[in-house]
This record gives sequence, C-alpha cells and structure tokens, in this order.
Amino acid sequence: MTKVLITGAFGYIGGRVSRYLAEQDHELVLGSHGVAAPAPDWLSKGRVVPCDLFDDAQLQAACRSVHSIVHLASINENKCAADPALALHVNGLGSLRALLAAIQAGASRFIYLSTAHVYAAPLSGAIDEKTLPRPLHPYAISHRVAEDFVMAAHAKGEIEAVVLRLSNGFGAPERADVDRWTLLTNDLCRQAAVTRRMIMRSSGNDERDFITLADTARAIDHFLRLERASLGDGLFNVGSGRSVHVIEVVELIAQRCEAILGFRPEIVRPAAQTAVTRLDYRIDKLLSTGFSPVAEMQFEIDATLRLCRDAFADKT
Repeated sequence: MTKVLITGAFGYIGGRVSRYLAEQDHELVLGSHGVAAPAPDWLSKGRVVPCDLFDDAQLQAACRSVHSIVHLASINENKCAADPALALHVNGLGSLRALLAAIQAGASRFIYLSTAHVYAAPLSGAIDEKTLPRPLHPYAISHRVAEDFVMAAHAKGEIEAVVLRLSNGFGAPERADVDRWTLLTNDLCRQAAVTRRMIMRSSGNDERDFITLADTARAIDHFLRLERASLGDGLFNVGSGRSVHVIEVVELIAQRCEAILGFRPEIVRPAAQTAVTRLDYRIDKLLSTGFSPVAEMQFEIDATLRLCRDAFADKT
C-alpha cells in the first residue's frame, strides 16, 4: 500500500476517510490543523502531524516522503457564507499551497475533494463533467478556484491530480463533536433522537443525489490505486447516480428511527409546497474507471441515529 497524507484528517469527511484507508492497510500521515492531535486507536500504521496550510515548515514536513496527498482541509459552507474572503483564503489559496508543497516534495498523486455545487445552486437537470460550472455560493466559488489550479497541474504533467466533485455526502461522523450537525440528514437524525420530531426546512420536493460517506471513502481509495492511464483529464463527478426527493429521505429516517430507537418521530413539513425539481447527476466517467457505489442509505442513517442517541438524547 502507499504512504498517504490526508489534510483535514479529523474533519467530517476526513475522519471517515482516514479510518477507512487505515483499514485498507495504507500507511497514513494524518494532518491535524496547527497541532499534532493524539493518534486514534484505529491508526495502526502511520502518525499524526501538525499541518497548517499556511505554515511552510509544517506543510513541507507533512508532505515529505509521501506518495499521495488527499486534500480534504477546507472550511464549511456556513463559515464561507459568513466570511467569503476567508473562504477564498482557506479553500482557494490554502489548497494551492497544499498542491505546490506536494509537487515540491515529489509526490506522485494529489486528490482534491471538491463539490457538485460548483455547477449551480440549487442543482437540477442533467449534470455531467461537461456542464459549465456556475457557482453562486462562496463555498462553491472557492472550491472552483482550487479546482483550476489542481487541474492545471495535472494538464502540465507536474503531478497526477484528480478533482472529485462530490454530490451530497452524508453519514455518521467519526466523532459526535465534529461540527456538521447542520447538514440535512444529520440535522434530521439529531432532531428525531432528541425531540422525537423532525422539522423540515423545505417542502422536500427537490431531488438530491446522496452518497454515503462509506462510498465516498471507497471512491478516494479507488483513485489512490487507479492507474495513471485511467485518470484522463482528472475530473470526476462522484455520487450515487440515483436521485431521490428529500421527503423520501425524511420518511426513511422516520422508519429507521422506529426500528432503531423504538418510536416514529413526527414529521413537520412546511405548509407552502414548492414545485418538484429533477436532478440527474451523471457519474458515467466514474463508473467507467471500475468503481460502483454499493452502500445503502439505511446503514448510514442507522449509525447516525445511534450516535445521536448516545451523544445527545440523554443530555436534554
């Protein structure tokens, strides 16, 4: 297996990806922002290092002697909306600094996790990698900036680089204190476990492509192993390839709550109903490389409900 640096290794996606790659026997360097956090008990082969994207010494040391970098460090959509300049600084310039450090260190591959929301907001209609991006939110704009630097490095042969445009990744965080409880499924699971009701923020008529964090981690592992000839231009949509209406997810959470926690939460849906929207998030390029999503939504929902029960339900 390869030696892999993961930036943002203890974030929402990073925690799940790091643990999965450890289970696949990769040697890992887990980048922790600013300070070296304690090594998790599941890290049998690797170490934790401080990795501030704006500290040259830390960044260079973290990249030293690694084969691949999985760049997950970024600030979330809420912080980006509150401070667009910070979004550009961290997600844009910070990603460029990570890319340049990887090239300087002689790393072979750089995998950048971007977002499907570079295409539009909200997402609708048929979307593939040839669709012209029209990002509107600072989160999406800052990721789009980073994408161009990564893809330019790949086109110039400076490093094997991959941009993965992730759809709606969801699932239980590695730890309850990872602050991503505003995400749709996480918010609804927490509401259900704590209050026995789910207050929806929309009518639920819009379609989304949800991909589990389990499949997200599998996809990253897939691109760490994929031969150079199969990378093409380096740009891939990553999703489940199947869109569902939000209300269907809400109903599934209610069903799983009844099965896991023993009660069915009340669903509070806005009175005003919006038009039904359709989404076809195409993952043909991803499938052509030999990867197929396999994880079921139910298993991530079950894990999230159990985590919410154990971490929050008895504390109210």
